[in-house]
Amino acid sequence: MIELPPTVLQIILNFSIGLIVTVSLNIEVGFLNLPQFGRLLAVLTGAIVAAAVPGRILAAYMGLPWGADYAYHLYNFGIVAQINNMLCENPGLSLGILVFTLMLAALVGGAVGYLCAYPALRLKEAYLGITLLAFGELLMTIAWNYDPLVGGTMGVWVVDPFRFVGAGGTRFTFAALFIFMVAIVVYVYAELLARSPFGRVLKAVRDAEVAASVYGKDIVKIRTQTLIIGGSIAAVAGALWAFFTGSMKAATYTRLTWTFWPWAFMMLGGIGNNLGILVGVFLYTISRTAIILYKGSISAIIPIDPEWLEYIMIGLVIVAVVLFRPQGIIPEKPTLALPKQRLKAVLEELGKEK
Repeated sequence: MIELPPTVLQIILNFSIGLIVTVSLNIEVGFLNLPQFGRLLAVLTGAIVAAAVPGRILAAYMGLPWGADYAYHLYNFGIVAQINNMLCENPGLSLGILVFTLMLAALVGGAVGYLCAYPALRLKEAYLGITLLAFGELLMTIAWNYDPLVGGTMGVWVVDPFRFVGAGGTRFTFAALFIFMVAIVVYVYAELLARSPFGRVLKAVRDAEVAASVYGKDIVKIRTQTLIIGGSIAAVAGALWAFFTGSMKAATYTRLTWTFWPWAFMMLGGIGNNLGILVGVFLYTISRTAIILYKGSISAIIPIDPEWLEYIMIGLVIVAVVLFRPQGIIPEKPTLALPKQRLKAVLEELGKEK
């Protein structure tokens, strides 16, 4: 297998993970106008599932400590090393663990989205946003302080379902391309959702909630379903990130990276427009990668540490978009219920009848 250069791998990985998370956010914010400031919650849920579940299952299968006596997180490094050695020789088992974990992460992420729907039924605007933000912080605090879950402050190693293809650059290339394919599937799903009757209902509720309710739409059910969908997709991103990095420490999952960055991507590209989301994520990924690559040259030009430049850039992007182009680079376009040719044919038929 051809090994891609590290820079290309970094771009593919950051773009893919960013696209998955931002698309999930756009479904909730762009399609339904929910103030989702708790994206961290679902992403962290997926990472916890990847770090806590497959390792314990395989440890129990191999007769190793798996957690009943809280030994798994204490001897995690040695246990995961033995599991990875076994996975090297079992491609089928590796792929099975990968698919099973992603499905479980989506299921648990959807369940978390359902729980978030409880306050979503009663709160709106800033109150709901703050509540969802607090939920994410609560889960991070639990994972950080309850050692048996994912190692607490020490963290844990995560089993590697990509190890069967080899080590080093080969492994990272395969993993990045796999995550990229998942991102494309998620993007296509979001596009189909936007053009579906359910997607049009979401936008109808967003634009005129009272009118949608008068026409018989169950607003409570719609919000619940949307939070479940968004939570499931974001949890998959969290699980993929944990698998790629091979480790999990709760404190590394921050509001900035997993909530505010996706908001910046979405605002830059165009809220409610999946193509705009893709463009926004891509542009920011390229910009961030350039900062990392050329930080030495940049440090000779600017009077601050280049490490802080990407954080400053996020703030500037958000402010600039709000001030000068609130609709984003690619504004949302109306979604037609029927293709243009079909609409034209219907209008012609109506004209003939008259």
